[in-house]
Amino acid sequence: MSPIRDMDRLLQEMDINRLRAVVFRDIEDSKQAQFLALAVVYFISVLMVSKYRDILEPQNDKKLPQRSQSARSADSNAVSGGPDLESSVSLRRRDSGIGDDHSSVAPSKADTTTQGPDAVSEALSTLSSEVRGHRDNPTADARGGKNVKDILRSLVSAPADDIMVDPSLLPPAFLGAAMGNNPNQFRSFDRSVRVAPKKVGGAPSPGSSTPVPSATTAVGAAGTPVNNVAVVSTGDASQSTTAEAAAGSASTNLPSVPTLSPMTRDTAPSMSISERLEHALDKAAPLLREIFVDFAPFLSRTLLGSHGQELLIEGTSLVCMKSSSSVVELVMLLCSQEWQNSIQKNAGLAFIELVNEGRLLSHTMKDHLVRVANEAEFILSRQRAEDIHKHAEFESHCAQYSAEKRDEEKMCDHLIRAAKYRDHVTATQLIQKIINILTDKHGAWGSSAFSRPREFWRLDYWEDDLRRRRRFVRNPFGSTHSKATLKAAAEHVVPGINAPEEDILKGKQSIRSHAMGNQNSESEILLDGDDDTLSSLEEKELENLTGPVNMSTSAQLVAPAVVVKGTLSITASELYFEVDEDEASFKTIDPKILTYTEGLHGKWLFTEIRAVFSRRYLLQNTALEIFMANRTAVMFNFPDAGTVKKVVQCLPRVGVGTNFGLPQTRRISQASPKQLYKASNMTQRWQRREISNFEYLIFLNTISGRTYNDLNQYPVFPWVITNYDTEDLDLTLPSNYRDLSKPIGALNPKRAAFFNDRYESWEDDQVPKFHYGTHYSTSSFTQMWLLRIEPFTTMFLNFQGGKFDHADRTFSSVSRAWRNCQRDTSDVKELTPEFYYLPEMFVNANNYSLGVMEDGTVVSDVELPPWAKTPEEFVRINRLALESEFVSCQLHQWIDLIFGYKQQGPEATRSLNVFYYLTYEGTINLSSITDPMLREAVEAQIRSFGQTPCQLLIEPHPPRSSAMQVYVLLQSPLMFTEQMQQDVIMVLKFPSNSPVAHVAANTQPGLATPAIITVTANRLFAVNKWHGLAGHQGSSVQDQQYQLPVEIDPLIASNVGTHRRQITDLLDQSIHIHSQCFIITADNRFILLCGFWDKSFRVYSTDSGKLTQIVFGHRDVVTCLARSESYIGGDCYVLSGSRDATLLLWYWNGKHSSIGENPGTEFVTPRAILTGHDCEVTCASVCAELGLVISGCREGPCLIHSMNGDLLRTLEGPEGCVQPRLIQSSTEGHAVVYYNKGHFCFFSINGKLLGHMEVEENIRAMLLSRDGQYLLTGGDGGVLSVWQVHNLKQMFTYPGCDAGIRSMAMSNDQRCIITGMASGSIVLFYNDFNRWHHEYQTRY
Repeated sequence: MSPIRDMDRLLQEMDINRLRAVVFRDIEDSKQAQFLALAVVYFISVLMVSKYRDILEPQNDKKLPQRSQSARSADSNAVSGGPDLESSVSLRRRDSGIGDDHSSVAPSKADTTTQGPDAVSEALSTLSSEVRGHRDNPTADARGGKNVKDILRSLVSAPADDIMVDPSLLPPAFLGAAMGNNPNQFRSFDRSVRVAPKKVGGAPSPGSSTPVPSATTAVGAAGTPVNNVAVVSTGDASQSTTAEAAAGSASTNLPSVPTLSPMTRDTAPSMSISERLEHALDKAAPLLREIFVDFAPFLSRTLLGSHGQELLIEGTSLVCMKSSSSVVELVMLLCSQEWQNSIQKNAGLAFIELVNEGRLLSHTMKDHLVRVANEAEFILSRQRAEDIHKHAEFESHCAQYSAEKRDEEKMCDHLIRAAKYRDHVTATQLIQKIINILTDKHGAWGSSAFSRPREFWRLDYWEDDLRRRRRFVRNPFGSTHSKATLKAAAEHVVPGINAPEEDILKGKQSIRSHAMGNQNSESEILLDGDDDTLSSLEEKELENLTGPVNMSTSAQLVAPAVVVKGTLSITASELYFEVDEDEASFKTIDPKILTYTEGLHGKWLFTEIRAVFSRRYLLQNTALEIFMANRTAVMFNFPDAGTVKKVVQCLPRVGVGTNFGLPQTRRISQASPKQLYKASNMTQRWQRREISNFEYLIFLNTISGRTYNDLNQYPVFPWVITNYDTEDLDLTLPSNYRDLSKPIGALNPKRAAFFNDRYESWEDDQVPKFHYGTHYSTSSFTQMWLLRIEPFTTMFLNFQGGKFDHADRTFSSVSRAWRNCQRDTSDVKELTPEFYYLPEMFVNANNYSLGVMEDGTVVSDVELPPWAKTPEEFVRINRLALESEFVSCQLHQWIDLIFGYKQQGPEATRSLNVFYYLTYEGTINLSSITDPMLREAVEAQIRSFGQTPCQLLIEPHPPRSSAMQVYVLLQSPLMFTEQMQQDVIMVLKFPSNSPVAHVAANTQPGLATPAIITVTANRLFAVNKWHGLAGHQGSSVQDQQYQLPVEIDPLIASNVGTHRRQITDLLDQSIHIHSQCFIITADNRFILLCGFWDKSFRVYSTDSGKLTQIVFGHRDVVTCLARSESYIGGDCYVLSGSRDATLLLWYWNGKHSSIGENPGTEFVTPRAILTGHDCEVTCASVCAELGLVISGCREGPCLIHSMNGDLLRTLEGPEGCVQPRLIQSSTEGHAVVYYNKGHFCFFSINGKLLGHMEVEENIRAMLLSRDGQYLLTGGDGGVLSVWQVHNLKQMFTYPGCDAGIRSMAMSNDQRCIITGMASGSIVLFYNDFNRWHHEYQTRY
């Protein structure tokens, strides 16, 4: 609502009240009250005179008296709200207020629309200068002709012709409103001005208000003059701020103001001047009178005439003020010249001072407001900044969380896809396995196949305890590689294979200067503390990690012929690797190579992990090799050594396994080769001859980083024999052995001189001196040695661009290879472990076309030395030489060259043992090479030059103790002792005359109760305590009982507790009890027995004779049992054969002493079901170390299965060998089968018949020695015989017994043979296999 009630009144009711309130009265007039009264008198006087002039001079109505309006606005505001005055200042000006500093005020934003100088500003400036001038010079008003009255008159009466507003500048709404003759309200910065156009018929109606700045002149439509102007105050000053003004000028939608004037414009012209004056001033005049009366003493003193007289007392002035109510009189009085001069001179000064006070106050207020606003702005900006920071933080948290969730989902998706793929692969393999079982010649559909496709074989990745890979499995991808052509003799040679190293080294851009850099100390010494010692600090348990994946990292799967990039993910119980098939380098890999690469989509359970080794890849300590329970290993390379540590922390703590006498901790898994060597007990065991030379070399290769997974770091073995030309090889002649104190390159003195000269004359600043440009072990050499067996054939062809090498460069003869190693300056190759255990590597079983040499010789099988008629013979003799006393005495010197202190430094120089610098660890830091091209070149060079093993020791390696030094250790297999024992040690007769059908001798030193357990045909068993052979020399049977090796079971001897030794459960009537019906567990605590009518086999306690478990699984009576060798904790495999023609492989849990992995389950499931036999299984043998099961049935051949149920081989004996009765297998990869009618056959585990013999006697029991070299047999004739296995030659026959031999066992140290006799007794024979050793006679 607008405060304007009457347009024609000078001051509205509200303005009168405000002015009345300003002039406050007190009992005593204060100076402030007097001052304000004076200012208000001046203000009202000027306005009244001005209004009077407006009424007197109606011709001025033709123009809009805009300046007058502005002046009145200003004056009114100056009194009613001083501070508001500042907001209406529109021009930059100098203020000339009394006592005020000269200051400039910038125009407010809203003022920029005004077109002329603001009238108020002009008036105040002129006024203040006039007053100052008058004060300085009292006569100036007369001379200058200018005074306040003139100024005010000019303000109120001056025509506004000079202020015109271009209609185009006005808002359209305003023009529209004007055309419609609607009342228009103008909103000044601090006032509302209502302009009403002349009525053109009809009553006035409230119109839309269009605010414009008061300084603009409103022009009516079509130039219609505005008839009337009413000036009113806007009310409270606080409502009319600059901001409101700005808003007003910016908006066209303010509320309209209703017209509430009591007088319409139609009646105004008909009134007389007096009436109009009365009407206009009837409210203001009484206020002025009041002030005059109330402040009469002060005003009379102040308002003096031109001659100094008091105007208020003189004449009738005060009387008029008090008594008269006439407005006209009061106006006339005020219009008189004396009053005008006096008010202008005396009251004007007060008014200007009030204005200046207001201005000062407004400045102060403004400064205060600015300061408060700045503070508020600062606080707000700080809050805004905090809000922005919090918002950014929130956003980053959200982004991070969503990224983590995305990664997690991606990982889950990745794992699910990988699992699906793995399931698909597994399903495919199972289907293929079923098809193989069915279509095999021993399968259900076997006979229907007319022509069998040719079978190909490949080397399996299965390793035995000595890390020998000997098993061959079917190769569905095998071929004769008929498309592979031969390289020409002069065709470009792949670096590293018989190439002159000068050609390799010549012109190579040296990368030493770019890439030389100290290896990261973290990678050099992965563990804190002393470099060589390991503290056995307790490890902190890995904290419980949440989420499906505990760790995920990019990694490379390092396989024998390929390295592929992918992602390694570790959960709480599993390890996954998923190859990145979209990676560019993966797409270039030959698919044939990938078919031989395992683990591309790998999943490994933590329970399967047996050992974790830190490894090098390309001379950087950034890899891990993980050994699994299925006797394979997988190797990964990581971005850096830090990732390796993290991965080890996430894997189970298995250390490096249980073989080397080291604790199973994660710290050990991160240990350096030097630390492992120093902490393990293997060197001491080797010195004491507890382990063989072969086993010790495998240990050194394994801990120094040599691995089957990286052909550049393949295990390295020495040449041992030098004679490859004679018909017979005498292993007692030192001349047939190589000098192991020299590297292969220094054996020939002439060639050694050549290498030495090259070293001394080498003058390349970039490349350090070296003796040999090629290495003794590179991937190409490994592939060349193993060329004839898959998967190395495919790897070789892939490496050589699909071609076999020229025949003259192919490995075709052992003696030629040895000669080249002695003569060729670019050939210093050492051997691989396969030379000592794998005869198949010398046979071209797949008929590859390897070409014809220049002398016309066709290259096929490797030409063996004359002293070896078969590959098996060569391997056996080579191994004998390796284990010989000559080699044992100097092997430590070869270890110094390859793994020890002569590997690097001055000792290497002295020993002629320096290789190209890129073969040594620490010479290059690949992570410091930023140029990818250069890095690739360096990696290629490292690959082609070979890699020297990690240095294990920096002092000379201790020699092996001689055989004589350790002969007191009876357990030593290579012990040569006097034969101080009699052949028969003792005979033990049991009260029962029932034949002893089974004997078991578990006499290991660590057992709680070492004993000889016997079981008779009527199922009475005895637990006979074992005292050992110690102290028995020369003692006889009559000696005291405790001095004998075996003490009879007291329950059997006293015949008191026989119910605890009798198995009473009924067997099937058709079962013939024999040795293979029983198994004794390795801890002597349980007997397993088969042949029950309910098709089960059962477990009994040897302590109480009670039944502890019944195991079902077969469809017919179980006819034989066998168990594998036991591992830590007594776990082993149990094999059951049945009349249903199948075999089931079970797991014996040593911890819970039961069949099955989870105790307490009612039904246990076998690990594998083995099929292929046509009738009742009669005999079987299981070897956990080789992962093989060999079994025979009543009519038909023996079969070899893998432990996961694959039928690998059929053992075809010669004619007449059709009914196998006994089978023995050794961990050395041999199997001996006894057939009906006295036939013995000797097979390799890959199915090759190696020997056959016939004996007269009906054999009932046989045993193989632990190393597989000797065979013990006994039968109905009661004679125990010893045979040499490799040539089936009889070595020894013990004195005959008076009854037939039904069963046989051997003590743990192989010193005592125990035979179970048909007469119900056991006989102990003294044994020493060493007496037939080829070195026995030499006696060092």
